[in-house]
Amino acid sequence: MATNESEQHPWSRYVALGDSFTEGIGDPEPTSPGGHRGWADRVAEELSKGHQDFAYANLAIRGRLLQQILDEQLDPALALNPDLISISAGGNDLIRPGSDPDALAASLDTAVGAMAAAGATVLLFNGPDIRDTPVLGLVRGRVAIYNENLRTIAARHDAVIADMWSLRELSAPAMWDDDRLHFSPLGHHRIAMMALDSLNVPHQLQPLDPPPLPVRTWREARSEDLVWAREFLVPWVLRRIRHQSSGDGVSAKRPTPGPVSGPARSSSPRQRSSLGD
Repeated sequence: MATNESEQHPWSRYVALGDSFTEGIGDPEPTSPGGHRGWADRVAEELSKGHQDFAYANLAIRGRLLQQILDEQLDPALALNPDLISISAGGNDLIRPGSDPDALAASLDTAVGAMAAAGATVLLFNGPDIRDTPVLGLVRGRVAIYNENLRTIAARHDAVIADMWSLRELSAPAMWDDDRLHFSPLGHHRIAMMALDSLNVPHQLQPLDPPPLPVRTWREARSEDLVWAREFLVPWVLRRIRHQSSGDGVSAKRPTPGPVSGPARSSSPRQRSSLGD
C-alpha cells in the first residue's frame, strides 16, 4: 500500500543549532543562504517534501563554543516554536587544551531538557571517530567520553542520537574538506542520510561511493601536509592565540523559519571542496 508522504513524519517546523558543522562549512553552494548547504539543509529539504507548511531555520554560526551556542541560540530557537530541534555543540571546546567533556555535557544536559520540555523532538549529534584525522585525532579520548555522556542525556530526555561515531564511512579522506576539520559535500551528504535514518524518515538520498584517491609518493604526501599546515593550521592557531573566531561578524544564515528547497541547479556532491572552526 502506498504511503502518503504527508504521513512520513510528524514535524512542521525544524530549527538547527550549532557551529560550523551545522552551518554547512565545507559544502559550498552559491545558491544557498550564506553560500553553504550542509547536512542540515539537506535534511530539511527531505523533510519538506510532501509538507506544504514545513518551515526550517538554521541558527548555527561557525566557531561557536558550547556555551556561546546555548547563550546565543537556545532562547531564539525556542521562541520560534519548533517541533524538531537539532543540536551539535561542544566540538570546538573539545579541541582546546584543558577542556572537560563531563562539564560540557552537564551544560548541554540542561539545554536539552529545556528543548524537550518545550515539546520538541531533539536530534542530538555525537562526535565522529577522528582517530586518523590530523589535529582532531589528538582529542579522540575526550570525544569518546563526551559521546557517552550524550547517550545518557538522550536517554534522560527521550532525545534521538545521530550516531556519527558509528559512521565508519567518515574515515575516508574524501569525506573531509581540504582543511581536514570540516566535512566535504560528500561527507555532509552521508551525514544527512544518517540523520534522516535516525529520525526514521523515508528519504530519497542515495549512498555515494567516493572514488579512490590517487596513489601519492612520500614526497607528495609530505608536500601536501606542509601546504595544509601553512594555509589552514597556522591561521587556526593564530586565531586561538588572538582569541579570534572564524565566526566573528557572521550571522545566522536562516534566522527565521521558511520554506526550503534544494540547489537551483541539480548536482551531485563534489568530492572535495580555512581550518576555521
